[in-house]
Amino acid sequence: MSTSPTRPRLRLAPHELWRGIRSNARSDVLGGSFLLAATVAALILANTPAVSWYESVRDVTFGIPELHLDLSVGAWAADGLLAIFFFVVGLELKEEFVTGRLRDPRQAALPIAAAVGGVIVPAVIFAVINAGNGADALRGWAIPTATDIAFAVAVIAVVGRFLPPALRVFLLTLAIIDDLIAITIIATFYTDTISLPWLTLALLPLAGFAFLVQKGVRAWWILLPLAVAVWVCIHAAGIHATVAGVLLGFVVPVVPTERARVQVGEDAEGEPLYDGLAPHFADRWGVVATLFAVPVFAFFAAGVTIGGLDGLRSALTDPIAIGIIVGLVAGKPIGILVTTFLLSRIPALRLDETLRWPDLTGMAFIAGIGFTVSLLVGELAYGASSVADEHVKIGVLLGSLIAAVIGGSILATRSSRARRRQLDPGGHDL
Repeated sequence: MSTSPTRPRLRLAPHELWRGIRSNARSDVLGGSFLLAATVAALILANTPAVSWYESVRDVTFGIPELHLDLSVGAWAADGLLAIFFFVVGLELKEEFVTGRLRDPRQAALPIAAAVGGVIVPAVIFAVINAGNGADALRGWAIPTATDIAFAVAVIAVVGRFLPPALRVFLLTLAIIDDLIAITIIATFYTDTISLPWLTLALLPLAGFAFLVQKGVRAWWILLPLAVAVWVCIHAAGIHATVAGVLLGFVVPVVPTERARVQVGEDAEGEPLYDGLAPHFADRWGVVATLFAVPVFAFFAAGVTIGGLDGLRSALTDPIAIGIIVGLVAGKPIGILVTTFLLSRIPALRLDETLRWPDLTGMAFIAGIGFTVSLLVGELAYGASSVADEHVKIGVLLGSLIAAVIGGSILATRSSRARRRQLDPGGHDL
């Protein structure tokens, strides 16, 4: 009687099991699908007889007036839920700077420069188009500068399966720096008055949060009240509360230490493998941000009443909407491609050899999908539910849609050709 050898038991740490679940739940396509579904639902509700119900839900206010927290549901989504998204952004930014793509300046230089170019050119285009409309119109100069990571990466995931992996890395690096610039713009240009007492008070729970995570504390019932306290103080200080999420993300350690670490599995010899707390928290909260926080924000932010053809015509004759559309569709790709082309002439900053300019062109158009941060900046610039804000939403939606269609078409064509080359290396289509 023969006995089969005993198969080694697969050992998975709880965190590694969660990471497998998270990788599916936070997939590029699924996250983008949730965001798209929320946007479409908001547009349908805002342009049907259900608009009164939609607006009544969005405008319900609740909170604590003494702490400047008597907010509408829509404001809670923009100020509160997006803070979760920016917390994850802060975690991922720090991880990239410490151990990731942004650690090597030479490797990161081109996409970083491309991100800067992709911010400057759309802002200049918007300013030129709105130069004759006064200072109030120019407050929206930053609206077409943002790239929506969720939508942009989702488009590449759908249409670019056979494109070089370096293209996705380039886009992710560009989008991460874009987010960092957007955070800086919001904190610098869209904060009218700052209350120093509240801002100083915010340092206390932030310091407590930083101290505990450095010591390896992960208990939500300890960390979450401190995080909420930071958010409340930042909001009361007059700074957009999403900045609190970034600050909290930046103080979480990336590199595992003896105390601040999470076991993620075991190597071939059975030795434990560890992650730092930053990737651990990004795993946990990334799902919440992608599948809940950002779609809910989009649901309450994208519900613009177009008003039929007359309303659409009115919006599209507004220089604000025109500046946004031209900035997203033309400014973004021009800024990214021109900056990349000029700097790639420097020998030390050569592009990855697998990248081709048609691929980069499609990616540059995809970066023109502004959406989440663009809608947020629009509300900060003109005020929620104002006429200008309604035109902003139309401009952002149309500009993002056009950029997605153009970029997606280019990348789909390139991916199809790459697939044929893989199937028939000799060059004959199968």
